[in-house]
Parts: sequence; C-alpha cells; structure tokens
Amino acid sequence: MPIYEYRCRKCHRRVAILHRSFSEVETAKPKCTYCGHDVLDRLVSRVAVLKSEEARLEALADDAALGDLDENDPRSIARWMKKMSAEAGEDLGDEFHEIVDRLESGQSPEEIEAAMPELGPGAASETTGYGSAEDEF
Repeated sequence: MPIYEYRCRKCHRRVAILHRSFSEVETAKPKCTYCGHDVLDRLVSRVAVLKSEEARLEALADDAALGDLDENDPRSIARWMKKMSAEAGEDLGDEFHEIVDRLESGQSPEEIEAAMPELGPGAASETTGYGSAEDEF
C-alpha cells in the first residue's frame, strides 16, 4: 500500500496519505488532514525498501560492496566498516565505534592494534574464556 506525501495549497502543510492500491492514487481526491482543503500537490519523497536478513547478508557478501574500498586508507576502511555495520543491522558495541573513530581520524590498523592490545591475538581468552588455536598447543 503506497503512502504519498502532498503539500496543501491552502495551509502549506505537508501531509502523508495512505492509499489502498496504486490504481487508487490516480482516481483519489485526497484532502488535507489539517484544514480539509482538497487542492494538494503531490511531492517527491524518500523511498524506503525493507530487506530481509538474508538479503542484507547477501549484500555483505557481494564483491561490489568492496568496490570503493582502499585498504591503504584508514578513512576508506572506516567508511566501509560503517556501511557493513549498517547492513548488518546491529550495534557492534563501543569497541567497534572506537576503532571506526580512530580510523576516521587517520590512525592505521597497526597503530590501533598497538594502542588497543586487548583486541589482539589471545585477547578472546580474557573476555570469553576461549583462547586462540595457538593457546591450546
């Protein structure tokens, strides 16, 4: 069911009107929900597309998602990480945001790793109880 936005010619307010079908849009005479005036101009509005979790994960795996990534530019890596985070649809926590902030400021991944040793190899054992494969042998 489409939702269209209109601007009322009388009160100049923006109104959103839900139509039952696309064919109804052509024949309906919408009225302003504020003043009742029936002369409205249809506006161009944003389009929202809902994706399933499967579609979001497919988008993450698509090689085209890496098209503008420059692995030698920390800012480019930060943009890519933000994009992938948005596609995942989950908040990845404070550490993730700190890493992205550091990348955006121009710090290299190596500098971040040195400044945040808790993210390095073997760090998982401290936070989760599980170590790396190297720790087991």
